[in-house]
Amino acid sequence: MAAARESESGLPIEPVYGPEALAGWDPAERLGAPGAYPFTRGVYPTMYTGRPWTMRQYAGFGTAAESNARYRQLIADGTTGLSVAFDLPTQMGHDSDAPIAHGEVGRVGVAIDAVDDVRVLFDGIPLDRVSTSMTINAPAALLLLLYQLVGEEQGALGPRLNGTVQNDVLKEYVARGTYIFPPGPSLRLVADTFAYCRRELPRWNPISISGYHMAEAGASPAQEVAFTIANGVEYVRTAVAAGLDVDDFGPRLSFFFVARTTLLEEIAKFRAARRIWARVMRDDFGARNPKAQMLRFHTQTAGVQLTAQQPEVNLVRVAVQGLAAVLGGTQSLHTNSFDEAIALPSDKAARLALRTQQVLAYETDVTATVDPFAGSYAVERLTDALEEEVVALLARIEDLGGAVGAIEQGFQKYEIEQNAYRIARETDAGERVVVGVNRFVRDESGEPPYEPLRVDPAIEVRQGERLARLRAERDGAAVAAALDALRAAAGGEDNVLYPMKDALRARATVGEACDALREVWGTYVPSTSL
Repeated sequence: MAAARESESGLPIEPVYGPEALAGWDPAERLGAPGAYPFTRGVYPTMYTGRPWTMRQYAGFGTAAESNARYRQLIADGTTGLSVAFDLPTQMGHDSDAPIAHGEVGRVGVAIDAVDDVRVLFDGIPLDRVSTSMTINAPAALLLLLYQLVGEEQGALGPRLNGTVQNDVLKEYVARGTYIFPPGPSLRLVADTFAYCRRELPRWNPISISGYHMAEAGASPAQEVAFTIANGVEYVRTAVAAGLDVDDFGPRLSFFFVARTTLLEEIAKFRAARRIWARVMRDDFGARNPKAQMLRFHTQTAGVQLTAQQPEVNLVRVAVQGLAAVLGGTQSLHTNSFDEAIALPSDKAARLALRTQQVLAYETDVTATVDPFAGSYAVERLTDALEEEVVALLARIEDLGGAVGAIEQGFQKYEIEQNAYRIARETDAGERVVVGVNRFVRDESGEPPYEPLRVDPAIEVRQGERLARLRAERDGAAVAAALDALRAAAGGEDNVLYPMKDALRARATVGEACDALREVWGTYVPSTSL
């Protein structure tokens, strides 16, 4: 018989599994019923048999007007939820005319400087009828409030707004780098956002605790889940310490994971993550509300696995990855476009990515039954093995003082870098097959060049002109007074989102509001030591 292969997490995958794989296994304890603790089989009793997952397509580039046109097209094509990508200056809390923003305005997402831009971004899109996810972290509270202000202008008050703001700054210190403030103030801002949403935006998910970016940096599936849950534990501790009730805010927590092409391990990963989180919330934090024990998550297919070589092959990869997410029980899904390894997605590529989800939902039978892999010898054994590996990693993080203590000692970053190096070494040696890169390669030199979507560099000038007009038209004294109130709240114990909203309503910019907080809280400088 052939030797066992290793999973992405380094766990053995046997050529054949039989009943012995589940020896001593208690289905009631390990599985439960769909929609019931420990939620291994899914967070809802009917899952997709009632309706499919939310189909989101992550999009945003250039100006707010250009992104608005893409959103309108996606809605017309059948997407059921919006997902906003912001450019790097916005993610880092800088205005488009700041010197540090030069060359990056509108490049990897839409440029947002003030409420005027958000008004254009959602022009003609009724915010009380769409679910919007915003991939923003350090300045998440600002973008959430800008969205709320535009919703109010439309007549869509807080209780009618539905969506998610990523707001997961801890993973920025580990894998992504778009942090602004030190961990302490950043966690305080997260807790203030939790409390604000509890009072003002009851249908809003105030955080999406994200493993995706750590996976893209090289984390294994086990590391992805462990480091994400460790961050989740830190956020829950912070909220509880701020006086919030876990049964109140717990149901609004959400997660964000990657879906790779390793179908079986990914299905097992999602099932193990639900089981672990349910146990953590019930046993460690005393959550009694079943909704507070649920791990609800969004999935994006693996951008890091896309190739610039033979890019059409990415259509196949994305279909397999999307299938893994669906069979794993995701609540919403973004499928990458086949040309994203080259540039921002073209209209056609974005439409094909959405069509991939629609084929899975409406042309296959995977939505006909809940958790079709339940009881599979292979998947159940992999689920158990992943759970054991994740629990061991969580114990190591606790020994280092929790997620923040481990981050400060460089633990997660080091572990991810080691795994990324292993993947690169195996790929270079041909032990890990990447179709079109190290096997089944073809000479593409004679083929016509692919024409990627290009962002007009002149948008930086246009955004600068918009900012100049805004500053000339607004009431400067009112902005200054509002920013002073924001600084005072940041230096005290009041919830900073209320004065922040007043400042944004007065047309303060994202950069000005972040600068006010930088003056009080400082900026984060990463340690160079392990």
